[in-house]
Amino acid sequence: MEKYLDYVLVQLQKLLSIDSPSGFTEKVTDYLTEEYTRLGYAPHKTKKGGVIVEIGGEGNPVLTMAHVDTLGAMVAEIKSNGTLRLTKVGGLNANNVETENCRIYTLDGRVYDGTIQLADASIHVNDEYQKAERTFDSVEVLLDADVSSKEDVKNLGIANGSFVCVEPRTRITDSGYIKSRFLDDKLSTAILLGYAKYVKEEGITPARKVYQHITVFEEIGHGACASVPTDIEELLSVDMGCVGNGLECTEKQVSICVKDSHGPYHYAVVKALIEAAQKNNINYAADVYPYYGSDADAALDAGVDARHGLIGPGVYASHGYERSHKEGALNTLKLLKAYLG
Repeated sequence: MEKYLDYVLVQLQKLLSIDSPSGFTEKVTDYLTEEYTRLGYAPHKTKKGGVIVEIGGEGNPVLTMAHVDTLGAMVAEIKSNGTLRLTKVGGLNANNVETENCRIYTLDGRVYDGTIQLADASIHVNDEYQKAERTFDSVEVLLDADVSSKEDVKNLGIANGSFVCVEPRTRITDSGYIKSRFLDDKLSTAILLGYAKYVKEEGITPARKVYQHITVFEEIGHGACASVPTDIEELLSVDMGCVGNGLECTEKQVSICVKDSHGPYHYAVVKALIEAAQKNNINYAADVYPYYGSDADAALDAGVDARHGLIGPGVYASHGYERSHKEGALNTLKLLKAYLG
């Protein structure tokens, strides 16, 4: 599968270059639809805006899922001095977006640059700078435009509800580390594209019927609540694997989640994933994620009667400036191949 890793990394960088917080994903799903079609598939969009494609195979149908929506923000208030108060989309944290560049999108398609800063951000002026708590009431967007009033900002077309997208700052190092915001879950979306390319180019027929569903509302909890094909027997989320204290996974491994905040994953699925990794000498870790929910959880909450599992490349600093590794992506791709046949 090594030959498909370069494709995965190219697709990752393309996906990361398209801003797509939950609720603002049309451009990225248009790109995905075009790429699946280029690969020789027949994707379709769901009413919610996600992308579903049948990859091939027969029997015991499995829906593999990744999500292309990310964290982000929206304008909650235009202040009298022309700065913007934000409301978060998903789990964006004010502590780790301070001083980050961002883009503000208007309804008529204009885009403006800005920076997320603590209000009164000059440390030589503000003696409370070190003590101030970073929240979305204390940080704001400073527009890179000549504005000094609420009216000035409105004249730009910016309004309450305008989406604010944080710069991902993607970098792939010579040592193989992948650093960027929003590896959750654009890295696994790229990995699913890599599996789709492998199946098509190698003329592979999977050992079971395989679908891919790229969802667009995972970060706010209802990504895979709908549009699950009626014949599905298993749900396999391909999302970020957690790296942190108390967990075994590193960025170079594929993580197999045995339990998250919703409870255990299906025992038969977890067992089969671990056996596939062991049989094929794939570098993996099995872990419990203490504060986590997935598209598979969302589907079960919505009443889907199916077995469920969760895998993904190890990712450090989740919901911040995240880091993974080429080997983690490759091991995830290998596990998909081994597990799906």
